[in-house]
Amino acid sequence: MKKISVVLAAIFVFSLALTGCGSKGGKFVTIGTGGVTGVYYPTGGAISKMINAKSKEYSIRASVESTGGSVYNINAVVGGDLEFGIAQSDRQFQAVKGLAEWKDKGPQSKLRSVFSIHPEALTLVASVKSGIKTIKDLKGKKVNLGNPGSGQLQNSKDALSAFGLDEKSVKAEYIKAVEAAGLLQDEKIDAFFYTVGHPNGSIKEATSGRIKVRLVDIAGKELDGLISKYPYYARALIEIKNYPSAANKKDVNTLGVKATLVTSSDVSADVVYAITKEVFENLDKFKELHPAYSVLTKQNMLEGLSAPVHPGAAKYYKEAGLDKYIKPELLK
Repeated sequence: MKKISVVLAAIFVFSLALTGCGSKGGKFVTIGTGGVTGVYYPTGGAISKMINAKSKEYSIRASVESTGGSVYNINAVVGGDLEFGIAQSDRQFQAVKGLAEWKDKGPQSKLRSVFSIHPEALTLVASVKSGIKTIKDLKGKKVNLGNPGSGQLQNSKDALSAFGLDEKSVKAEYIKAVEAAGLLQDEKIDAFFYTVGHPNGSIKEATSGRIKVRLVDIAGKELDGLISKYPYYARALIEIKNYPSAANKKDVNTLGVKATLVTSSDVSADVVYAITKEVFENLDKFKELHPAYSVLTKQNMLEGLSAPVHPGAAKYYKEAGLDKYIKPELLK
């Protein structure tokens, strides 16, 4: 009975909060993120924290939801189940074009971009014992490519294809990235891919265990064709100082995408404007909230966008003189 009373009390308090906010014309928004150990979750939390600190000014309350990642977030945003979501730039591109998971559904015409956030590097982690020193060494090895529906899985496939390999070239596993570090340390797999911002908790876990681990370079002229074919990819660098227990001591070359904040054309322009303005006008404060944001500038936060920019965000960019950094076709 006591537990039931507590639950009922919580529901009552929440309903009062809803009523209070609603009576003032306030809005509740939810930001879809990813697994709690990745960078998406704290990113959603950082944005929510900034908005909630000024809830009286904006009449907006934001919350964060841990989700399956890019594909889930895009579908939930387009379907109206989430107001905002964080998604890889390549997944944004595919959704807008009606490719990959959206091939049968067609272009997602309601999808709108807000801004880009941190760069995400395709990170290849392998045990030293496996002998994997280059991506080509993955042939015949037990490798986690990523869970179905994740942006990481497609990135892994793209990287393999650039070097003449595919899923059949390796003993492929399709588990969530957060589980891969433990499996590597338990010697259940030889290597895993993880598309993520750095530093990252799972990569730290993988490199700090009993089994000695290295981060593997994904580099070479083979990437030129891939980047030319898919313009949302770019070469990236992982600073090895973030992982002092790794076997290699030099920075790691790879390729990457960007995390982007997306929304729907159905979301109020006032809400999108407020969130955009708050993040951009307090960028230095925002950058302090996670090490992955250290490289952010107002200009590079407008790169990697494929969906039309939401009118609420576009309004702020025009006011701030930042619209010159956005592709004109995205502002129509």
